[in-house]
Amino acid sequence: MKFAIAIIFAVTLIPLQAQPTADQILERVDRNLSSENRVFESTMTIHGARSSRTLTSRTYAVGDKRSFTEYLSPPREEGTKMLKLEEQLWIYSPSTDRTIQISGHMLRQSVMGSDLSYEDMMDDRKLTETYDATVIGSEVLDERKTWVLELTAKVDNLAYESLKIWVDTERYIPLKEEFYAKSGKLLKRAVLSDVVQIDGRWFPKTILYKDMLKQGGDGTEFKITNIRFNENIPDYIFSKAALKQ
Repeated sequence: MKFAIAIIFAVTLIPLQAQPTADQILERVDRNLSSENRVFESTMTIHGARSSRTLTSRTYAVGDKRSFTEYLSPPREEGTKMLKLEEQLWIYSPSTDRTIQISGHMLRQSVMGSDLSYEDMMDDRKLTETYDATVIGSEVLDERKTWVLELTAKVDNLAYESLKIWVDTERYIPLKEEFYAKSGKLLKRAVLSDVVQIDGRWFPKTILYKDMLKQGGDGTEFKITNIRFNENIPDYIFSKAALKQ
């Protein structure tokens, strides 16, 4: 009897595993999604009101400051290139053989008619650097337990004043994201899936974006077909000269 009581007493002394703080959750998310550099190939399928079309591309990215994307297909977009350096963005069009800079209100325009804006593709900063986080609840999504976090902007010039994200409690990957304006209006929604483990990190290979202000269509599916982290990327790729090569 004394032995049984001793066991019960010992068990009560074992601390329950504490839920991580919102900041700790966000740090783990950043650890999965951010990298020194990456090279990836992807498809972007734009589901319009009447038909769908798919574009393929290859992207080179270093941190959140430099990226270079070349569209590989279809023929109409083949050879189109985008270069991001810090907060500047240039696009080269082979049909006109011209390079133009995208800035100001133009950054809010749709990329290739998709549900993504140039702003969406430009901002790849860590969430911990741009938002303050609060855990506001928990939910089950697709049989996965998630923490629900509310993020509020802590820096200026963000495309979205606040976010709501559902983070997988085991893999620390968002499974759903909602993007809000300062007024509280829902602007976009993203559903992340096909989560795989690559080089010790969890990473979603498919994201379905939906512009909530866009009429018709079933969103834009962005799917990574191949990705490599921490590659040796030549510096010359991130130059305006590379746009016309």
